[in-house]
Amino acid sequence: MTPLIDLLTTLATGADPGPFALIRRDGGDHLDLFTGPVHTVDQLADIPLPVGSSGPTTLALVPYRQLAERGFACVDDGVPLECLRIAHHDRLPLDTVLDALPDAPVRTTGAAFDVTDDEYAAVVARVLAEEIGRGEGANFVIHRTLHARVQGAPVAAALAALRSLLQRERGAYWTFVVHTGARTLVGASPERHVSVDDGLVMMNPISGTFRHTGTTADRAALLRFLADTKETEELYMVLDEELKMMASVAEHGGQVVGPYLKEMSHLAHTEYLLAGRGSKDVRDVLRETMFAPTVTGSPMENACRVIARHESAGRRYYGAVLALLGHDDAGRQTLDAPILIRTAEISPAGDLRVPVGATLVRHSTAAAEVAETHAKAAGVLAALGLGPQAPAVDHRGAARLADDPDVRAALAARNVPLARFWLDQRPPGALAVPGLTDRRALIVDGEDTFTGMLAHQLGALGLGVTVRPWHDAGPVSGYDLVVVGPGPGDPTGDTPKMSALRALLATLLDGGQPTLAVCLGHQLLAGLLGLPVHRRDAPYQGLQRAVPLFGTPRRVGFYSTFTARAAADHLDGPYGPVELARDEVDGAVHALRGRGFAGVQFHPESVLSPDGVTVLADLLRALLPAPAGELSGSAQA
Repeated sequence: MTPLIDLLTTLATGADPGPFALIRRDGGDHLDLFTGPVHTVDQLADIPLPVGSSGPTTLALVPYRQLAERGFACVDDGVPLECLRIAHHDRLPLDTVLDALPDAPVRTTGAAFDVTDDEYAAVVARVLAEEIGRGEGANFVIHRTLHARVQGAPVAAALAALRSLLQRERGAYWTFVVHTGARTLVGASPERHVSVDDGLVMMNPISGTFRHTGTTADRAALLRFLADTKETEELYMVLDEELKMMASVAEHGGQVVGPYLKEMSHLAHTEYLLAGRGSKDVRDVLRETMFAPTVTGSPMENACRVIARHESAGRRYYGAVLALLGHDDAGRQTLDAPILIRTAEISPAGDLRVPVGATLVRHSTAAAEVAETHAKAAGVLAALGLGPQAPAVDHRGAARLADDPDVRAALAARNVPLARFWLDQRPPGALAVPGLTDRRALIVDGEDTFTGMLAHQLGALGLGVTVRPWHDAGPVSGYDLVVVGPGPGDPTGDTPKMSALRALLATLLDGGQPTLAVCLGHQLLAGLLGLPVHRRDAPYQGLQRAVPLFGTPRRVGFYSTFTARAAADHLDGPYGPVELARDEVDGAVHALRGRGFAGVQFHPESVLSPDGVTVLADLLRALLPAPAGELSGSAQA
């Protein structure tokens, strides 16, 4: 305990103890105390990760503006990427840390949100109408920030808040104070963003918020929450989005485990775990997963544009990560990175910021999302003297609603409609289709990294796959199949992206090259075939439906606001006869196929498409017939 006592003694004299981090990870029985110098770097690749020793070596405070490394939009607030170089590491028992930390209430004044409840409700309404309603994406997270003034020494206040969080919060992935000299962060984040250990990459999408008060949540209300369509679909959407990320950092994509119930002092969340094997440098893993859809939205790149349009101030560290990097005993790189939510930032002058956001989906209401921001902030605000304290938690084991048989059954039921492709393990080659193996496919990405998941499915069917952004000009000859993929936006517009994808499709159709179009690609293909494309009155964002598909009912997932419509099942188009699979009520075209081309409005690669890989296999058998003498195989999801 001497290092912590020395630190507290220094604070008591009014001096700055120097940079340090005090962290309890994933409910452990101890805290890690890291001390050392702090350096500022420009890029994630510059984060120090020296070889030659095992254990953690660097704690990086990654700000939201680091998104610029990926070319994504953000309000640039100039917040630096700081790295604490770990010179000393001490493991301290939880009970003795609690005894040593300041046991005094934190006092603050002048607490107020920068955006009022009414103003935030108006932003919610605009995003629903102008962004989700116009096809810009499935969900978006918009934040606001509570500002206040801490009375007394800021670092001492943060340590007192940490003691309160350690005693009263539960279910946190990291509970921590990090002090760099320029700022102090204190919080209890429920959510792992990404970790790497022994070559296993893990992510932890959390979504759906059940608010409660008192020592015991209402069991009946919780069961209603678990059955709520809006909450369920919200979790499915972030699951899809993080599977997209896993597709880029794990060699075979991510396997889904869960769902689970994460219980905290003022609320509970539903969550999945994703796991997959990867070999990338952990700094590349960080870069390619900036940042979680649970704090941004989907599709990711356009979600960042939407956030920049509707948030007037930068996010600083909100939605970004702390990242603990090092090596294990075998010399392999390690990474542990929680999302910076439920976190307060305190300046040396005592200015306090507590940012919080809500996930906006097609079912959202302004009043509910306003209430959600208050509930999410409640735990850390209580620790800072800005709300009622929850009772102290017995860390040796409190009763958990997650152990209730009915709750467990309700959670398990959430997996029933999902694609087994992402839930089950299978040996390599199990889904390979004779006639597709050794064929080459090019996927053209329309700014939706669903294409990464699609690449894994096509690879499982036996194809070799290359993914290329829509704006990267390159040859399409030499590929057996070209997939014009999904993306956000209005397919009837003349933006550079829409014009480029239309021209690509026209080139492919004119040349007779086998072509598959997905979602946005399908809408553009339909337009080239002469079908009108309309905006839906109610968006199909994160919606699963059973639809007729060329004589067979298929259950698939949609992420779309626009759709083509037709009055008949057949069309004589400019590229020959076209067969249409359409809705009998409104004529919406779910899929189409002609000589050498096909299109699907839904996402066969989505976790919402239990029949997706089967649909892909059937379409590809027609587009890429097996050479004479080869037998046709069958893919089962």
